[in-house]
Amino acid sequence: MSIETDKQGCLYIPEEVREKYGEKFHIVTCEDRVELMPVTDDPLTAVHEAAGDLSNASIENIRKSISTATEVKDTNR
Repeated sequence: MSIETDKQGCLYIPEEVREKYGEKFHIVTCEDRVELMPVTDDPLTAVHEAAGDLSNASIENIRKSISTATEVKDTNR
């Protein structure tokens, strides 16, 4: 999906995206891209959901999970 900013720099997010992810986003700037991350109404619940099985994992297992997720994300670009 591609969208462009208007003359004032506003970005209009399609309705189907807003319905799925909400109305508020964090803008994350990376070296080679910009990402929109949905802002949750309940951040603590979101952290618990994101942690999933990692809440009782060792630091080493968490590092391995992050490394694997990063590798998968990079191959999907």
